Amino acid sequence: SRPITSLSLLLLLLGLCHTCLLTEGSEPGYYNNENESTGARILAANSKAHENLIEGDILEPSNIVTRNAKCKSECLWKKSRSGSVKVPYKISNEYSPAERQLIESAMADFRKRTCIQFVPWKNQEDYISIENGDGCFSSVGRVGGRQRLSLKRRGCMKLGIIQHEFIHALGFYHEQSRSDRDKYVRINWQNIKEKHKKNFNKHDTHNLDTPYDYGSIMHYGKHTFAIDRAKETIIPIPDASVEIGQRKKMSKYDISKINHLYNCFKRKTRFL
Repeated sequence: SRPITSLSLLLLLLGLCHTCLLTEGSEPGYYNNENESTGARILAANSKAHENLIEGDILEPSNIVTRNAKCKSECLWKKSRSGSVKVPYKISNEYSPAERQLIESAMADFRKRTCIQFVPWKNQEDYISIENGDGCFSSVGRVGGRQRLSLKRRGCMKLGIIQHEFIHALGFYHEQSRSDRDKYVRINWQNIKEKHKKNFNKHDTHNLDTPYDYGSIMHYGKHTFAIDRAKETIIPIPDASVEIGQRKKMSKYDISKINHLYNCFKRKTRFL
């Protein structure tokens, strides 16, 4: 046999690293890398989740209530007399100091730009329990009592993913689930498995007088739930080249929708 040269060893290691990018147990084509959209990263992290999830990362309640941008009092977090919306939270001790700091930084961003204030839990009845679960997922809106929000240490520790799940907890579904989405994107049903088609259902939303937001952190990417990753499942119209599925941070319209839903108008909105 031929001796292993430095070049062949390097190529072997590169091949192994590429294989490691494919999340174990996920469907072919879902990679956990820095270039993927929020949706793809969440789906990869959720590949071994045991919970009943809809749209990839939403805990399915026993009684599904239409909520996104149409949340009634039963699923809104309560507003204080000062006008702020205080959402109690408790963070699991399983997180490292750096991970805890990242989660708290994501929550602090809401306080800067909206009237939402995440506050440490002090025995309030309703609160968010942030846990190192088996994926990245949340319920939609306030469900009552201890409310799980899972941020798996390996796979979910990104600012955009953390904010994505918190926006679910505030009462929002995904952007491509809006009632008016067919004016802005086309769903390529032929490239979606039958069992995944329910994840592209529309919701009867009011949309809070905000435009459809291709740049929303709540918008999944073009290849989400794709059978053939060379083809899209979500195609922007009329311009198919428009980027969707960013994972950096809340967009200005994400912020605007939260402020509309919770009537934060007396507070000056900060977008930067």
